[in-house]
Amino acid sequence: MYSTFSEFINDWQQESDATIKLFEKITNDKLSQKVYSDGRTMGFIAWHIVYTVGEILHTVGIQLDGFDIDENMPNDMKIIIDKYQKFSKSLIEKVSQMTDDKLEEEFQVYGEIWKFCDLLKGLVFHQIHHRGQLTVLMRQAGLPVVGIYGPSKEEWAQFGMDAPD
Repeated sequence: MYSTFSEFINDWQQESDATIKLFEKITNDKLSQKVYSDGRTMGFIAWHIVYTVGEILHTVGIQLDGFDIDENMPNDMKIIIDKYQKFSKSLIEKVSQMTDDKLEEEFQVYGEIWKFCDLLKGLVFHQIHHRGQLTVLMRQAGLPVVGIYGPSKEEWAQFGMDAPD
């Protein structure tokens, strides 16, 4: 849980940078990649990460710059990345104007009562969760995977080492 907006902003900036780093490896021709026939596509999951930032804040009355509740998934990673960067910047701008006591304010979210600090924590964890799904799809699609909390298989060579088994 966050006790200050500064704590959230520090986490968000780190996780946002990691999300963009991963998104930049996804190519448009792989957006339809799925793990199984009824599964979500790589494009859907990437867009879900982006859209949810605006959507969950919209549910508590915060409108991020450029968010449209009715917007459909673009079929271009550049547009997805640009939208994510815009939402991320807007999110930081919005919370930077708030006082820390707002973190304890409660909201009705998805039929439950959430404190604002928990909503922000959920946003961070949400994108971490879906980045994990994306890395599986990226491996399946033959795309390089970037290390986020440690080196990926491809990155071990940059250290002059073999990837551990």
